Amino acid sequence: MIKVFIGYDPREAVAFSVLEHSINRRASRPVSITPLMLSQLKSVMWRERHPLQSTDFSFSRFLVPYLCGYEGWAIFLDCDMLVQDDIARLWDLANDRYAVQVVKHDHVPQEELKFLDQPQTRYAKKNWSSVMLFNNARCTALTPEYVNTASGMELHQFHWLGNDDLIGELPHRWNHLVDYDPLVPREEISNLHYTIGGPYFEKYLDCGYADLWLKERDRMLYAMQK
Repeated sequence: MIKVFIGYDPREAVAFSVLEHSINRRASRPVSITPLMLSQLKSVMWRERHPLQSTDFSFSRFLVPYLCGYEGWAIFLDCDMLVQDDIARLWDLANDRYAVQVVKHDHVPQEELKFLDQPQTRYAKKNWSSVMLFNNARCTALTPEYVNTASGMELHQFHWLGNDDLIGELPHRWNHLVDYDPLVPREEISNLHYTIGGPYFEKYLDCGYADLWLKERDRMLYAMQK
């Protein structure tokens, strides 16, 4: 069973549903998909919302190893994504040499605001934590107590590992930053990341690859009519 956890924010509920559909429609093996909803995590996620926290799942993503009992592997994805490939291909990249595997972007956004007028923050390893392949047994530092008290930089810059050599690299195709990354043929993209704002927000209806997201939404809503 491929375990996938997706960040959930009620302001982007449709993004979660379309991403879930895009994964299931292309998966060649059974997939378990879990939304990280704060309403379901009250016993393990109690930290106050930070002023710079743009989504509900900014910190809850780091609870994935705990939620898996620190066993096996798990995938985390931000909800503002659209998978264009078989998720099993990402799963099969798991390498026991590493504690976590990510796409190692060198991303320095220039804008001050992103979707819903949320502040844009700049820091080293930005967007690395938006797609994570967790080797759960090697992520035992991520206890609920740590996740609730560590700073955002400690979490998102992987200070909890103590050694960057434990961070493996995933192919860039698994976290393509829409309207940031250079244009490439669509067949070279496995996962689109609408990090500045997706076409489910009116302001970003004309963002890159909006047509693919809208087509996926329409497929999700399809029902046979007599």
